[in-house]
This record gives sequence, C-alpha cells and structure tokens, in this order.
Amino acid sequence: MTVFTLPQAVKEARLVPQLAELTERHRAACPPYRRVLAALGHAPPYDSLAALPWLPVRLFATHELRSVPEEAVFRVLTSSGTTGGPPSRVFLDRAAAAAQARALAATLRAVLGERRMPMLLIDSRAVTRAAALSARGAGVLGMMNFGRDHTFALDDDGAPDLDAVRGFLSRHAGTPYLIFGFTFMTWRYLYRPAREHGLDLSGGVLIHSGGWKKMAAEAVDNAVYRERFAADTGLTRVHDFYGMVEQIGTIFLEGPDASGLYCPGFADVVIRDPVTWQEVPPGTPGLIEVVSTLPTSYPGHAVLTEDMGVVHGVDDGVWPGKRFSVLGRLPRAEARGCSDTFRAAGEEAA
Repeated sequence: MTVFTLPQAVKEARLVPQLAELTERHRAACPPYRRVLAALGHAPPYDSLAALPWLPVRLFATHELRSVPEEAVFRVLTSSGTTGGPPSRVFLDRAAAAAQARALAATLRAVLGERRMPMLLIDSRAVTRAAALSARGAGVLGMMNFGRDHTFALDDDGAPDLDAVRGFLSRHAGTPYLIFGFTFMTWRYLYRPAREHGLDLSGGVLIHSGGWKKMAAEAVDNAVYRERFAADTGLTRVHDFYGMVEQIGTIFLEGPDASGLYCPGFADVVIRDPVTWQEVPPGTPGLIEVVSTLPTSYPGHAVLTEDMGVVHGVDDGVWPGKRFSVLGRLPRAEARGCSDTFRAAGEEAA
C-alpha cells in the first residue's frame, strides 16, 4: 500500500463510493447511527466527500456506536475525554484492528522506510499496561511496532530517566533511530534535557503529535519547535501528525518540508463552515471533518471534529492531495452546540 501518490481528483473518485458503501453498512448494523441519519433525512446517492453524512466527535462519548455484535468486539479504545466529560469509546473487531495497523504502517513508511529502527519513546512504559487502554497508551503501543530496542525516557512513575536516554544514544551512535512522543512531552522531557546536557540527537527521526495548546503557553509553535530542536540538539528530521482515537490508524502526516499535513490515500479532510456546515474553499478556515475507509466495526468513517483548520492547497506540495494545518480548538460552547444538535436528532428518532 502506497499512501501519498494519488492526485486529489483520482483519490476522491475512489473514496466516495467506498465511504458511501460504509455509510450503508453502518446504517444497517448500528441502530443509533441509523436513527441519527433517519432524523436528519440523510439518504443516498452521495456524489462527493462533502455530501456524505458525518457525526460530531462527541457522539462517541455519549452513545455506544458499534456495527458488530458485542461478542465480536476485540478491543475498546478510549479517549482522554473533554474536561468534565466522558471519554469517547471506539469498538474494534479483529479485522478492523488489523486493517488499521496495516494502514498506519503504510503511512509511516513514507518517512521511516521499510526497516525498523531503534526506538526512543518519550513516555513511560506504564501507559501501555493499563487494563482499559487510553488513547495515549494505544498511541504508544501502536508506534512501538515500528521500532526495536525500545527505550522509555520516563520511568514507571513518570520521572525523567536521563541514564536510559544516554544509554540509548550511546548504543546507537552513528545509526538512524526513531523517536516518538506527544508534542508537549517531547518538548519537556526530550528537548529541555537534551539542551541542558548537550545531547546529540542528529541521528534521530522524530514523530510527534498531540496538539499545540500546552505549547502556546510557552510561545512555541511548530516553526519554533523545529528551529530549537535543530539548533540545540541537531535533530532536523521532524514530522508532526494529526489523528484521533475515533479514527485510530488514520494519521495525517506532516511532509518533509514542513509545509502542512497531508492526507493518506484512504482518508481525507473536509473543511466546513461552523455555521452553515457547507464545505469552504482552500484558504478559508473552518471545522475539520475527517473521513477514512478504515472504521468498519463502528460508524467513524466521517467524523466532524472540534478542531479548526485550513486547506492551504491541493496537489501543490511535496505529496499530492490536500495540504492543511490545524489552527486550534473551536470555542467550547460552539462545539457543544454541534454535538447537541445531533444528540437531539438521535433521541427524537429513538
């Protein structure tokens, strides 16, 4: 599977019928989803990505949305949840879990290549041992498949383990290695110790995600993040990605030139006006809708997030397709209104 090769028109022509088929599959197999679509009057045919029905992301926290029998559920993933709210729950059967793992591998091969590299994880091994796997734990476990000689930069209590990091760098000096962590943690527990202790990270490829909200308080955006890592540690191969537990396995990866996030061949984004819900043109900010062919065991193939974004261009970057950025979270009151509209529709149809 190659994921960053299709021009936008070709990709959309392939995705629309696949996603329309998924819509009907979930309509038949998931009663809450069927009630929402009926209440809102959604029915085929669908002639574009923007025409497909979507669900607001918060419905995965308030409804049990699955399209497989309960006994077929292999794993339940949970998000961290919004402040004061319940977490999202995502129901995977074995086939969906396997497909999502393959898709994630294909996406990351674009920047990591075929061979597994030694791996430094900017986290604690403890997050992978919880009985109910969190989005963070699932992210760490999923990424561990792409590395070897796994070394954690934090101990089981979440405290920095500088000796472990130094040992890893010593063992793999002169060879490429993979670094993974969530953005804020890589800044606090990798960049700062590396700068303070003069660690050389020039052999690394850093994959990170998790948003920039906590970083904004320190006046660190993507450009500053990359500049400081390069200047103070020698680390220049850095790739952000955008993803969420509601579409686990689908990530939108930052290109090699840091000009934006790109959509893999099995997924895309639609940017919608938060008032009219209509798709907006490139250059106009709006709410990010993510679509993916991977969610087969639950109706998560078209999800309206609570994140604002903008498409910068189409077929004009280092990889084909849409090139976009995430601008930040929609104000909470507005986001709640989006979900409440759909929740009311589902309840009325019950």
